[in-house]
Amino acid sequence: MFLMTACQENPSASEKMYNHLEKAVELEQNFEKQQEPMTSLENQEKELYDQIIDLGKSEMEKIKELSDQAIELLNERRSILKAEKESIDSAKEEFDKIAPLKEELETEELKTKAEEMEEAMNQRYEAYGQLHSAYSKALDLDEELYNMLKDEELEKESLEKQIDKINKSYEEIFSVNEKFNQATEKYNQLKQDFYELAEMDVKFEEE
Repeated sequence: MFLMTACQENPSASEKMYNHLEKAVELEQNFEKQQEPMTSLENQEKELYDQIIDLGKSEMEKIKELSDQAIELLNERRSILKAEKESIDSAKEEFDKIAPLKEELETEELKTKAEEMEEAMNQRYEAYGQLHSAYSKALDLDEELYNMLKDEELEKESLEKQIDKINKSYEEIFSVNEKFNQATEKYNQLKQDFYELAEMDVKFEEE
């Protein structure tokens, strides 16, 4: 979290950039708020899946009931994913407003640092795009699985193939999420460097 302790009536280019950068942080807060409910839904769904797997074919009605409940949770996860993306997209729109301000910066050193910061943030947004795509794909595969489980004629081989696809899709999610987290860390450091280089009276606070 960054707090500006003083503002001037006629802000410099770096101060204008500060306003856009921190507004982008505010716009991403909804993204942060979605993480806990998403994890909760994932855990609830895992519990349903475990219950389904423990049931035999003689309990097909219960399997169908639990599978339908799992699909409802999946749809809730889709809604959260949509809200996440809207938050990220609005933050990117705000962040992009710094681009025309770079040329107004007071020194070449500041311009260079701003370009590095912009590049890091764009890499972060690109990583999020990959993460969103991978997660959407995993949700579709999960839904396919629950619909398959409702089929009384389901063959073991088909089930194993689907589970293999799902496992691979979540491996991709973990990989891309790591990339996103690294890009976030890099960007935050560059932003702090930029503020310090611009000699802005910014107080850095740990969350």
